[in-house]
Amino acid sequence: MGYRRRDARPRVALWMLVALGDIVLLLAAAGLPVLFALLSVVSVTLAVVGARRFARRSALAREEAVPVAVRRQA
Repeated sequence: MGYRRRDARPRVALWMLVALGDIVLLLAAAGLPVLFALLSVVSVTLAVVGARRFARRSALAREEAVPVAVRRQA
């Protein structure tokens, strides 16, 4: 019965490394322009996601901030 609770994370990480290696080999076969295009798309996507998260976090911090005058009255 113990086989049902076995952790499969190391196996998943190995398959992820194999898939990453396959992608690298395909990109090397396709050439450097494809690699540069893919890297630029990924970097722009990561920058947009990071900017959205940062903006949302600052907006939430502004909404949760309590003015000093309100805290003194309480």
